[in-house]
Amino acid sequence: MTQRSETNTSTKGGVSVGNPAPDFSATDAAGEPIRLSERLKNNAVVLFFYPKDDSVVCTAEACAFRDSYEAFTKAGAEVIGISRGDDGTHQRFAAKNRLPFLLLSDADGAIRKLYGVRSVLGVIPGRVTFVIDGEGVVRGKFEALLESQKHVIEALQTLRRIADEAAS
Repeated sequence: MTQRSETNTSTKGGVSVGNPAPDFSATDAAGEPIRLSERLKNNAVVLFFYPKDDSVVCTAEACAFRDSYEAFTKAGAEVIGISRGDDGTHQRFAAKNRLPFLLLSDADGAIRKLYGVRSVLGVIPGRVTFVIDGEGVVRGKFEALLESQKHVIEALQTLRRIADEAAS
Protein backbone atom coordinates (compact mmCIF):
# COMPACT_ATOMS: atom_id res chain seq x y z
CA MET A 1 0.00 0.00 0.00
CA THR A 2 1.32 3.46 -0.77
CA GLN A 3 1.29 6.53 1.38
CA ARG A 4 -1.71 8.72 0.74
CA SER A 5 -2.85 12.09 1.97
CA GLU A 6 -6.59 12.60 1.83
CA THR A 7 -8.38 15.68 0.58
CA ASN A 8 -11.22 17.48 2.37
CA THR A 9 -13.89 15.07 1.21
CA SER A 10 -15.33 12.16 3.16
CA THR A 11 -14.47 8.67 2.10
CA LYS A 12 -16.93 5.83 2.34
CA GLY A 13 -16.91 4.58 5.92
CA GLY A 14 -13.83 6.52 6.93
CA VAL A 15 -12.62 9.74 8.45
CA SER A 16 -10.97 12.18 6.06
CA VAL A 17 -9.04 15.43 6.33
CA GLY A 18 -11.43 18.21 7.30
CA ASN A 19 -13.77 15.89 9.21
CA PRO A 20 -14.23 16.11 12.97
CA ALA A 21 -12.30 13.35 14.69
CA PRO A 22 -14.69 10.87 16.28
CA ASP A 23 -14.37 10.86 20.06
CA PHE A 24 -13.66 7.60 21.84
CA SER A 25 -12.52 6.17 25.11
CA ALA A 26 -10.02 3.32 25.52
CA THR A 27 -7.66 1.98 28.16
CA ASP A 28 -3.96 2.69 28.17
CA ALA A 29 -1.23 0.16 29.01
CA ALA A 30 -1.83 0.74 32.74
CA GLY A 31 -5.54 0.02 32.33
CA GLU A 32 -6.52 3.68 32.82
CA PRO A 33 -9.35 5.09 30.69
CA ILE A 34 -8.28 7.72 28.14
CA ARG A 35 -10.77 9.91 26.21
CA LEU A 36 -9.63 11.60 23.01
CA SER A 37 -11.63 14.78 23.64
CA GLU A 38 -9.86 15.24 27.00
CA ARG A 39 -6.44 14.92 25.36
CA LEU A 40 -7.39 17.48 22.70
CA LYS A 41 -8.01 20.13 25.37
CA ASN A 42 -4.25 20.51 25.83
CA ASN A 43 -2.65 19.46 22.53
CA ALA A 44 -3.05 18.39 18.99
CA VAL A 45 -3.02 14.59 18.79
CA VAL A 46 -1.16 12.32 16.41
CA LEU A 47 -3.19 9.11 16.47
CA PHE A 48 -1.48 6.17 14.81
CA PHE A 49 -3.17 2.83 14.22
CA TYR A 50 -0.76 -0.05 13.90
CA PRO A 51 -1.32 -3.78 13.40
CA LYS A 52 0.53 -5.52 16.23
CA ASP A 53 2.95 -5.03 19.11
CA ASP A 54 6.42 -6.47 18.50
CA SER A 55 6.08 -7.07 14.76
CA VAL A 56 9.07 -5.81 12.77
CA VAL A 57 7.38 -2.92 10.94
CA CYS A 58 5.25 -1.90 13.96
CA THR A 59 8.33 -1.80 16.18
CA ALA A 60 10.13 0.34 13.60
CA GLU A 61 7.15 2.71 13.46
CA ALA A 62 6.80 2.98 17.23
CA CYS A 63 10.54 3.58 17.60
CA ALA A 64 10.44 6.25 14.88
CA PHE A 65 7.70 8.05 16.84
CA ARG A 66 9.82 7.60 19.99
CA ASP A 67 12.92 9.01 18.31
CA SER A 68 10.96 12.07 17.14
CA TYR A 69 8.92 12.42 20.34
CA GLU A 70 10.64 15.67 21.36
CA ALA A 71 9.81 17.22 17.97
CA PHE A 72 6.15 16.25 18.45
CA THR A 73 5.98 17.74 21.94
CA LYS A 74 7.70 20.94 20.73
CA ALA A 75 5.06 21.10 17.98
CA GLY A 76 2.36 20.92 20.67
CA ALA A 77 1.19 17.40 19.86
CA GLU A 78 0.63 14.27 21.87
CA VAL A 79 1.38 10.94 20.20
CA ILE A 80 -1.02 8.03 20.81
CA GLY A 81 -0.71 4.54 19.32
CA ILE A 82 -3.67 2.17 18.96
CA SER A 83 -3.76 -1.56 18.22
CA ARG A 84 -5.74 -4.63 19.21
CA GLY A 85 -3.11 -5.59 21.77
CA ASP A 86 -4.23 -5.83 25.38
CA ASP A 87 -2.88 -3.79 28.27
CA GLY A 88 -0.24 -6.43 29.11
CA THR A 89 1.20 -6.66 25.60
CA HIS A 90 1.23 -2.85 25.37
CA GLN A 91 3.08 -2.59 28.71
CA ARG A 92 5.75 -5.05 27.58
CA PHE A 93 6.06 -3.42 24.13
CA ALA A 94 6.36 0.08 25.61
CA ALA A 95 8.91 -0.97 28.24
CA LYS A 96 11.02 -3.01 25.82
CA ASN A 97 11.21 -0.11 23.34
CA ARG A 98 11.22 2.78 25.85
CA LEU A 99 8.09 4.34 24.32
CA PRO A 100 7.23 7.65 26.00
CA PHE A 101 3.70 7.91 24.58
CA LEU A 102 0.37 6.24 25.24
CA LEU A 103 -0.58 2.92 23.70
CA LEU A 104 -4.32 2.26 23.73
CA SER A 105 -6.09 -1.05 23.47
CA ASP A 106 -8.74 -1.52 20.79
CA ALA A 107 -9.30 -5.23 21.44
CA ASP A 108 -12.65 -5.41 19.63
CA GLY A 109 -11.59 -3.13 16.75
CA ALA A 110 -14.35 -0.59 17.49
CA ILE A 111 -12.07 2.48 17.28
CA ARG A 112 -10.45 1.19 14.10
CA LYS A 113 -13.93 0.77 12.63
CA LEU A 114 -15.02 4.21 13.88
CA TYR A 115 -12.12 5.77 11.96
CA GLY A 116 -12.58 3.56 8.90
CA VAL A 117 -9.15 1.95 9.14
CA ARG A 118 -9.43 -1.02 6.83
CA SER A 119 -7.61 -4.33 6.91
CA VAL A 120 -5.29 -5.32 4.09
CA LEU A 121 -6.46 -8.47 2.33
CA GLY A 122 -9.12 -8.68 5.03
CA VAL A 123 -6.53 -10.03 7.47
CA ILE A 124 -3.80 -7.51 8.36
CA PRO A 125 -5.04 -4.47 10.29
CA GLY A 126 -4.17 -1.30 8.40
CA ARG A 127 -1.52 1.23 9.37
CA VAL A 128 -3.02 4.73 9.31
CA THR A 129 -1.99 7.94 11.08
CA PHE A 130 -4.33 10.86 11.76
CA VAL A 131 -3.18 14.32 12.81
CA ILE A 132 -5.95 16.01 14.79
CA ASP A 133 -5.71 19.70 15.67
CA GLY A 134 -6.72 21.20 19.02
CA GLU A 135 -10.19 21.93 17.67
CA GLY A 136 -10.74 18.23 17.01
CA VAL A 137 -10.49 18.45 13.22
CA VAL A 138 -8.49 15.89 11.23
CA ARG A 139 -5.76 17.84 9.46
CA GLY A 140 -3.74 14.95 8.08
CA LYS A 141 -4.28 11.30 7.19
CA PHE A 142 -1.49 9.00 6.05
CA GLU A 143 -1.79 5.38 5.03
CA ALA A 144 1.18 3.12 4.31
CA LEU A 145 1.41 -0.46 5.50
CA LEU A 146 5.15 -0.96 4.99
CA GLU A 147 6.55 2.59 5.00
CA SER A 148 6.20 3.08 8.74
CA GLN A 149 8.73 5.90 9.11
CA LYS A 150 6.88 8.03 6.54
CA HIS A 151 4.04 8.32 9.07
CA VAL A 152 6.35 10.27 11.37
CA ILE A 153 7.66 12.50 8.59
CA GLU A 154 4.19 13.28 7.24
CA ALA A 155 2.74 13.92 10.71
CA LEU A 156 5.51 16.39 11.57
CA GLN A 157 5.05 18.19 8.22
CA THR A 158 1.32 18.50 8.93
CA LEU A 159 1.98 19.91 12.41
CA ARG A 160 4.41 22.45 10.93
CA ARG A 161 1.78 23.47 8.37
CA ILE A 162 -0.80 23.94 11.16
CA ALA A 163 1.69 26.10 13.10
CA ASP A 164 2.45 28.17 9.98
CA GLU A 165 -1.28 28.73 9.37
CA ALA A 166 -1.78 29.81 12.98
CA ALA A 167 1.14 32.25 12.75
CA SER A 168 -0.14 33.98 9.61
